[in-house]
Amino acid sequence: MSMRRKTELNAEGFTVKATLKNAVVVGPRASRVFHECPAKPSTFRKYYERGELPIAVKHENRGNSIAWKVDVETLDYHHYLPLFFDGLTETAFPYELFARQGIHDMLDRGGPKILPVIPQLIMPIRNALNTRNHQVMCTTVKVLQHLVMSADKVGEALVPYFRQILTVFNLFKNKRKNLGDGIDYDQLEKEDIGKLINETLQIFERYGGPDAYINIKYMIPTYQSCLMN
Repeated sequence: MSMRRKTELNAEGFTVKATLKNAVVVGPRASRVFHECPAKPSTFRKYYERGELPIAVKHENRGNSIAWKVDVETLDYHHYLPLFFDGLTETAFPYELFARQGIHDMLDRGGPKILPVIPQLIMPIRNALNTRNHQVMCTTVKVLQHLVMSADKVGEALVPYFRQILTVFNLFKNKRKNLGDGIDYDQLEKEDIGKLINETLQIFERYGGPDAYINIKYMIPTYQSCLMN
């Protein structure tokens, strides 16, 4: 029986086994869902290099910090807070330090100035999460926790933007240090991004008002309420 005849029988519903010499079996492509996506130099970096940010490095015995050249309370939050959030994609010194600590300082002292700026923060938050960089993601998730609790109604104001923020959360929420009976030794010296994400989802639910849970559940079907259970 020729190979052509076998092909015809197979098309009619018969099971046919054929041996192909020198055949090379190519496996499925490796998933790139967790691969890092390098970010371009941020606008925040450009402003710093031009000397247009009111900050400087403060050298202390316990490590470096930032020194503000103006009172934080007097800053234009519509201009500076989104700019500092844009720096969340940075991993190099001093840009990462300035962006991270600058954000926390502004959130600590911003009060009612923070809520009106929320729509301008969503794009830089999403850009930072989409880098898939472990350091950047951990920093950004911690910033989100602080943001939600920084002022009244901020948690509720974030709910309409969950679809833009939580896509990456859904991918990484189960990426934990402890993998069943084994340990991911590559993460022993790193922060647990899965744990941080789950903590943040609970904060979103607690501070996000009555619509928070259903919107989290829509984006992350496996999420279990921390208030209903």
